[in-house]
Amino acid sequence: MNVHEYQAKALLKKYGVAVPDGGVAYTPDEAEKVAAGLGGNICVVKSQIHAGGRGAGRFKDGDDKGGVRLCKSAGEAKAAAAAMLNKILVTKQTGPEGKEVKRVYVEAGSDIKRELYLSVLVDRATSRITVMASTEGGMEIEEVAAKTPEKIITVAIDPATGIMPFHTREIAFGLGLEGGQVRSAGKFLAGMYKAFTELDASLVEVNPLVVTGDGDVVALDAKMNFDDNALFRHADVLELRDEDEEDAAEVEASKHELNYIRLDGSIGCMVNGAGLAMATMDIIKLYGGAPANFLDVGGGATKERVTEAFKIILSDPNVEGILVNIFGGIMRCDVIAEGIVAAAREVALHVPLVVRLEGTNVDLGKDILDNSGLPIISGDNLADAAEKVVAAVAEA
Repeated sequence: MNVHEYQAKALLKKYGVAVPDGGVAYTPDEAEKVAAGLGGNICVVKSQIHAGGRGAGRFKDGDDKGGVRLCKSAGEAKAAAAAMLNKILVTKQTGPEGKEVKRVYVEAGSDIKRELYLSVLVDRATSRITVMASTEGGMEIEEVAAKTPEKIITVAIDPATGIMPFHTREIAFGLGLEGGQVRSAGKFLAGMYKAFTELDASLVEVNPLVVTGDGDVVALDAKMNFDDNALFRHADVLELRDEDEEDAAEVEASKHELNYIRLDGSIGCMVNGAGLAMATMDIIKLYGGAPANFLDVGGGATKERVTEAFKIILSDPNVEGILVNIFGGIMRCDVIAEGIVAAAREVALHVPLVVRLEGTNVDLGKDILDNSGLPIISGDNLADAAEKVVAAVAEA
């Protein structure tokens, strides 16, 4: 789960991470009021959407001044908010469809002397929480890694000790900080690490991290992602969820305990198990097709859940065929088959459907499909099923 910038900053501030003063606004008048409360001097009005590149973005109404604007008075803040709110902002991360700006964050201006990059994440290679830092703040870290990898500092944290002063000093010195900046960075990093671990985050990113004229280290921007599987422990974080920023089908899937991610292909997939789902998408590509989604119904799927899964797959207008690939271990093939039949009848299936079943109660499952009276194509194995669904979509 992602949260907005202002929400991430509010969470980090509780852990001692330095952030500029600011407030969220849903109307131009509210933005003016927040700006006045900040002293009415220089402030920044920032569009709040779940996407990066807001400053370089452009609005669909032709406004190309970006989704982050420097203002010199409360009146300018009001005008900037009016230009952004309820408009569609397109950035390199939103795609051409863009996202509607429904709120802005009005923040006090900062005296920026240097821009740095800092993040805390899980490194799958080391299985440790890792701090990543760079002197190239304000740039996409992927671009820095590709062009100047030597400018990236990575420090893995031993879970037995947690973050220690020698870790923070290594990072601070690597970023070229000195004097009181090193102490400020140490407190900053300790707060980031604590927020990461205690809130079950999957990413805490500050880009840019700025050094001010007074030598303070401050988070000028902030991004936090959270482990969905741990949200039951964090009701306060879950309350920050903005479903308007998420794909409607993905939101609906989460309500039925389905793991669904929309992709840009034409073949819908329903599989049990994340590994098998990835293999299914790969083999569809191998035979010349393109998966329209990742969908894992899990090991404890019911007939009702399978029905909902079908509805979610077919809610994507790009879907021209469906491949169901089930290996019945804990999951029984007859339950899947009953769900497939019920769903196909309820949604008036209008695209080719290929089903490959294997495992527990497979013969019973196949009998249910064969006797359903529905035009279901049977796949003998995964390769056969993938080849058939790609061919069926091409013929259709």
